Amino acid sequence: MFERLSVRTSERDCLVDITAQVQRLVTQCGMREGICTVFVPHTTAGLTINENADPTVGSDILRSLAKIVPWHDQYDHAEGNSAAHIKASLVGSSHTILVIGGQLRLGTWQGLYLAEFDGPRTRQVWVKVIAG
Repeated sequence: MFERLSVRTSERDCLVDITAQVQRLVTQCGMREGICTVFVPHTTAGLTINENADPTVGSDILRSLAKIVPWHDQYDHAEGNSAAHIKASLVGSSHTILVIGGQLRLGTWQGLYLAEFDGPRTRQVWVKVIAG
């Protein structure tokens, strides 16, 4: 099964919890055991798995990335969004998650997030579920 999610972001830098949306796709396909690969086809957004119990973790991540990669610096890229490209490279563009008993097998406090670094935009998230 292959599906595309459309995710609207609201800020230049934000994390959007997409765990439930991806789980819904896994449930709809009816697969009980296998893997779920999630990918964003964008150069200024990424995917991360991290804590979803305390929202301050996400704001801490974004604030720390902003310190490491400031929006304004001596970048050569003419579009003015080099920081977004660098952050997306640091975070990465895909994750593979085990599916066991029809459920994404994430840790107790983990969630899957679209990491937006050049929004607000509408982003695509590609989801491939493979039985096995």
